[in-house]
Amino acid sequence: MSEAKNIPSKLQDDPKAPEIYATAATGFFNANGIISITLESARADHSKSPAPVNRVVVGRVVLPAAGAQALAVGLFDFLEKQGFKFKK
Repeated sequence: MSEAKNIPSKLQDDPKAPEIYATAATGFFNANGIISITLESARADHSKSPAPVNRVVVGRVVLPAAGAQALAVGLFDFLEKQGFKFKK
């Protein structure tokens, strides 16, 4: 029997991969170690005047807990390197 090796495979870029613009990460949910992050964006309803702004769910990121943790650590590290300071 052969064992699976943790050798990272080559990342293949897809220029047609969808991008989602979100103004906030609204909610987090844990279902048996699978983490779901709900993303929202502010949207104006121009059918009314003045246009009210609504919070609209625009997508979700769903990752195993280890992937979500790596995302959080990597994002925090990136933001610090970009000069963002965080209050504890």
